[in-house]
Amino acid sequence: MTRLIPNRFLFDFEFPLRYFQTPPKLDGRLSGWSEAYLLPDLHELDGARPFALVWAGWHESGLFVACRVDGKRQPLCCDPAAYWNGDNLRLCIDTRDTRTIRRASRFCRQVYLLPTGGGPESDRPVGGSGRFQRAREHAPGAPPSDFKVASRMTRTGYTLEAHVSARALPGFDPVEHPRIGFYYILEDRDHGRQYLTVGDDLYWYIDPSTWATAVLAR
Repeated sequence: MTRLIPNRFLFDFEFPLRYFQTPPKLDGRLSGWSEAYLLPDLHELDGARPFALVWAGWHESGLFVACRVDGKRQPLCCDPAAYWNGDNLRLCIDTRDTRTIRRASRFCRQVYLLPTGGGPESDRPVGGSGRFQRAREHAPGAPPSDFKVASRMTRTGYTLEAHVSARALPGFDPVEHPRIGFYYILEDRDHGRQYLTVGDDLYWYIDPSTWATAVLAR
């Protein structure tokens, strides 16, 4: 029998987001990441298996995230003008973790990170911000310089590391507001979608209450 509501939708998840004493070097090699920064694997609750590893951590300068995707057969396809198509990693952050709201506020930021598709030759990693559908209020604009991305291609996939500047996260205040709304979705033309809590059918791109809570822990 087909499950109408995924198990992950039935829970409010909370997990620690580890602190970086020394931020990782962004070169796509993943050398600065340990198991302590791996994001929780919630997929087993729905009988699914992840196809990639995803890490995240924080520093006073902002948030860091990384991923490794293996087992690809098709070449990467990334377009910043249509970042939601093809291969991409997206983050959703609510610096106030307002679990009761159903529409994004000015404290909510959607970030896209692409392993390629940027630069004059469309062959460089690139990041930026996107708007939420039906938002109550949009976050202020963020320049491309607020998103640093590095990637490396492998024989069977790619690795990606990124830094999202605190300037790009309205209201980012680890001391006064250490609890933040957090969500990621990794889309891949070979493997499909891997996401933290719920998929498109439950409107993560509209409703921040479907995200998890990350506690900025030292």
